Amino acid sequence: MKLHREGYKIVLIATLLLGGILFGLSSLDTPQWLMSLLGLPLLVLYILIIRFFRNPPRYSDKTENGVVSPCDGKVVVIEEVEETEYFKDRRIQISVFMSPLNVHVNRNPISGLVSYFKYHSGKYLVAWHPKSSTENERTTSVIKSGNGTEILFRQIAGAVARRIRWYIKPSDKVTQGEEMGFIKFGSRVDIFVPIGTEIKVELEQKVTAAETLLAVYK
Repeated sequence: MKLHREGYKIVLIATLLLGGILFGLSSLDTPQWLMSLLGLPLLVLYILIIRFFRNPPRYSDKTENGVVSPCDGKVVVIEEVEETEYFKDRRIQISVFMSPLNVHVNRNPISGLVSYFKYHSGKYLVAWHPKSSTENERTTSVIKSGNGTEILFRQIAGAVARRIRWYIKPSDKVTQGEEMGFIKFGSRVDIFVPIGTEIKVELEQKVTAAETLLAVYK
């Protein structure tokens, strides 16, 4: 299993802590039943940490005018809204919630030129809260496709996720499905597409980063 670089430090610390605790218990001649009682939950936690930072390969079919999911998770919002930061008009919002069990690597939903990027500090409301899209710590990215269509998406921190990473900046040329960032622990990503875009997913549907087609724009 490939480990994402954002997890190197945390996994190393967890390995040292787990090894230190188990070594300490064994050096104190701790009874086997107590070793199991204390060690098993720690081992399970260690495995969960490693799984959280897994980075499986993903392949986009690069559907013409297609918008792929930028993350793994479940679709929790599909609605027409007013996008107030960049477009300042009506858009269709698709929101994907990531639980701590999901892969948390974020990927470009389309290929094109990064025409806008901004980081916002903010609150840490639960990721499914309606105001988390505008009040939580977040990034806003806009990619312009070859035909001039712009797709906006936001990495949004949740109540647990308090660290967002991004690897893109304005004027970068990016490819659909490539890594653009990482959010540590439960969080969500909002995608804003033009009115009239054909939506290809449904509420509660599970989606996979780079591989699930969310929408097709004109």
